[in-house]
Amino acid sequence: MFAVLTDASRRALDGLRDFGTLQWYAVPLLALLFYIYATEIQKARRSGDWDAIVAGVTLFGMDFVNESWNGWVMVLSDRSAFWTAPGPTALRTMVGWNLEIMFMFAISGLIYYHSLSDDPEKRPLARRREAWLIAAAYSAFCVFIEIFLNKGGLLIWEYSFWNRSFGGVWLIFLIGYFHFYVGVILVLSLRSVRARLFAVAGIYTVAIALNVIGMGVMGWRY
Repeated sequence: MFAVLTDASRRALDGLRDFGTLQWYAVPLLALLFYIYATEIQKARRSGDWDAIVAGVTLFGMDFVNESWNGWVMVLSDRSAFWTAPGPTALRTMVGWNLEIMFMFAISGLIYYHSLSDDPEKRPLARRREAWLIAAAYSAFCVFIEIFLNKGGLLIWEYSFWNRSFGGVWLIFLIGYFHFYVGVILVLSLRSVRARLFAVAGIYTVAIALNVIGMGVMGWRY
């Protein structure tokens, strides 16, 4: 196994989950993340509205699933994941995931939620249209940033269908980001707390199952 891995894949595996690479800036990042969520939880306890928290954990869970199947692609192809992140990092958690990316996606759902209008006078159809438009706008912005990360050698693309071509950009838009926000929209559209909990739990169950099977049972490294 791993006989024909690309150079980027090998570099992404080097130091994978090695806590010896940790940097001090990881500590204030973690503190900032705790502060953001503590503030949101405090607001939710006062208002009874937990939508922002739901949006935050849903989007992060969607990214967790994405990074998990991306690791499977590297192992099963014996070549490369769709994307790898072999550059310097405080901690590389998977071949395409690191502490900095995780921090970004941990707050992205909150950013998206607070970008939505809270005008009670706005009609439900207008609110739904706004949610989809903002989801598309954020996804497009993420693709724009990813292109520069790729040009800088921080995020490596290997396959011809996953690149800066017209078709490749659309694929990155849809599979790389847009469905994260779709997940948030769909979970928030559920009215009961129980349904939302089941939906969020389902997302994390898929991600955890992929990693238990891949890393725990099969012994794969990704």
